[in-house]
Amino acid sequence: MKKQEGFNFTSGVLGYPMAIILIIWYVFWVEVSFGFNFTKFGIYPLQLKGLRGIIFSPFIHSNIDHLYHNTVPLFVLSMALFYFYRPIAWKVIFFGILFSGFLTWSIGRPSYHIGASGLIYVLFSFIFFKGILAKHYRLVALSLLVIFLYGSMIWYVFPTDVNVSWEGHLSGLITGLLFALFFKKEIAKPKKYVWEQEDYNADNDPFLKHFDENGNFIEIDKTEIEQEPPTINYTYKENLEDES
Repeated sequence: MKKQEGFNFTSGVLGYPMAIILIIWYVFWVEVSFGFNFTKFGIYPLQLKGLRGIIFSPFIHSNIDHLYHNTVPLFVLSMALFYFYRPIAWKVIFFGILFSGFLTWSIGRPSYHIGASGLIYVLFSFIFFKGILAKHYRLVALSLLVIFLYGSMIWYVFPTDVNVSWEGHLSGLITGLLFALFFKKEIAKPKKYVWEQEDYNADNDPFLKHFDENGNFIEIDKTEIEQEPPTINYTYKENLEDES
């Protein structure tokens, strides 16, 4: 039987999100330090060269404010992803970048779309909808926490600011919802206690034997418990005596 995975904090829960953040900051440092402009490697909709931005755009940011505002939610949401959905975390991130990026390329305005906000909306949407669909109290609580922290993000999927890629945000939101529906069973399961097992029988529970049907505690004197004598198989000995 395959061992059931629970919600355990491992080094990857903190290490992987930190590595992603460091890569993004390193790209920005290289751009600023050496005078590069990586904006042209972003997503440019409906143009063949713009397809390369599907991979590169999450690592490219226009300025320090843009980078900072994406760093915090990306770190928090990716940590939650690796903690609660560790078996599929990399799938959600990798395919989330591809799907949301391609959707942005398909519906976006003729401009360069850059930044990790598309991926952030993938994580935000996936964690929220998956928690609701899973119907497990910890995952539902996580969904409510995500809404509490980043619920205002929903307004940025509408064209409220010409300088904001609402197309990328909307693409990420749609992608996260689709992933929540697609990844139905591949999530970490909480560890079950003895009484939560399917074959659990309360009549054989040693702890419950200390209580009567009204819930009153019963003092059990261990010295009065009759112990059955051990069963000994004499067949082999008897056979030897018969042979002699």
